[in-house]
Amino acid sequence: MLGLGAIGLDERQESAYRALVAIGAAEVADLAHRLALPEPDTEQALRKLERHGLAAQSSSGTGRWVAAPPAVALGALLTQHRHELERAELAAVVLAEEYRAEATEQAVHDLIEVVTGASAVAHRFRQLQLGAVEEVCALVTGQPVAVTGVDNEAEERAAARGVAYRVVIEREVLSLPAGVAELSAALGRDERVRVTGRVPTKLVVADRTLAMVPLTGPGAEPAALVVHASGLLESLMGLFEAVWREALPLRLRGEAPEGAGSAAGAGGAAGAGGAGSTVAEERPPGPDATDLEILSLLLAGMTDARVAKQLDLGLRTVQRRVRGLMELSGVTTRLQLGWHAYEKDWVARDLRK
Repeated sequence: MLGLGAIGLDERQESAYRALVAIGAAEVADLAHRLALPEPDTEQALRKLERHGLAAQSSSGTGRWVAAPPAVALGALLTQHRHELERAELAAVVLAEEYRAEATEQAVHDLIEVVTGASAVAHRFRQLQLGAVEEVCALVTGQPVAVTGVDNEAEERAAARGVAYRVVIEREVLSLPAGVAELSAALGRDERVRVTGRVPTKLVVADRTLAMVPLTGPGAEPAALVVHASGLLESLMGLFEAVWREALPLRLRGEAPEGAGSAAGAGGAAGAGGAGSTVAEERPPGPDATDLEILSLLLAGMTDARVAKQLDLGLRTVQRRVRGLMELSGVTTRLQLGWHAYEKDWVARDLRK
């Protein structure tokens, strides 16, 4: 397909236009045969194309239809829709400003929404992902209440737009029928996924401005709490970060290591499918000798540039390794990294030389 749904054409109309472009002109019966459609449906599609300016009846009056030149007809439609989108964006900006003006001192009920019913919860969950711009963070339980895992279609569309995903799953998710396959697909999209024995609650946070948590357990009517920017949202984001730091990364693999069962290795690998599994837990590696040298020189007071020169490394390499050590340590500042290094005796032997 040409992908003309964005300008209001359905699959039949797009197929009819594509066929007309390919053959130049055709009668309804011939076009219906070519498209394997009933003649009334074909004529209806042609009428819709006519209203869009994409097709017209031949001036010869023979009952034949001809396609309008794509460069002209589609160009005009695209320009029209582009202007409509620009107007919609402007309206959204104006409405957002009005909302912010009214919400300067929001009441508590404006910061929290209660969504009830499986359909409503699933729809709100989908909206949250499709509206994300930068990052979606999620905690996924082994027994979801209203939606299973992360909405796959919405997740794929968001990821395709460049939205980053960080997801922590319970190990039980890997035993679900499609658990390993879905995780393999997520990892294949460069999403970051970690696993832990248990997450405290199902949670989704979009762009650190909107969160969604379930209100009911299995057996009850599904309901969820949607939390807007507030102290409660900051607490939920803090909960996610704490679980994320303690969880183990997942990686793709072709096959399980030899002799691996459903819980391979010391980390209890995510081998729900045995030797055919494509997802495995990966314990974070400790610092190597170069990391220890970098830490020692930084703690001795050297700048990144001097450390890079001293060790004959690139400046970006030094900075990348430091960021990796901070993530490994679960800290956010270099000062915290220094304390962590001392506590773990990472640099003790180097500093005593």
